[in-house]
Amino acid sequence: MAALSQARNTPERLGRVLEWPVKAATTIHQGSLVVADAGYAAPGRTATGLVALGRAEESATAVAAGSVKVRVQPGVYKFGNSATTDLIAQADAGSDCYIVDDQTVAKTSGTNTRSRAGIVLAVDADGGVWVQVGPGL
Repeated sequence: MAALSQARNTPERLGRVLEWPVKAATTIHQGSLVVADAGYAAPGRTATGLVALGRAEESATAVAAGSVKVRVQPGVYKFGNSATTDLIAQADAGSDCYIVDDQTVAKTSGTNTRSRAGIVLAVDADGGVWVQVGPGL
């Protein structure tokens, strides 16, 4: 494509809530941590190479890859805390945390077996972890 020679009305997406095609044979539950897995939305899980996208705004089930889309919103969300040696503490605020499953995060990458979830912002008295999640963080 050649460079512009006149004004152009460039389409815009505000990026507050994005629709992602869902991975084949996959169910995503509303409120879960959603990741990009080879370009498709999937629930968070222990695996490498995933990109944390945000929270599912609805539930969705796909039979074939991309047969449905799920609305996902980046932001700051409270997820469950991992256990024992991977427990996140308030002292970890400002640090990266890692995906255990679609509702749980951990302090470490589990010896490079987990993908990054986002940035720890706070830990509540009940142990819940507030995480800033979204692509490009």
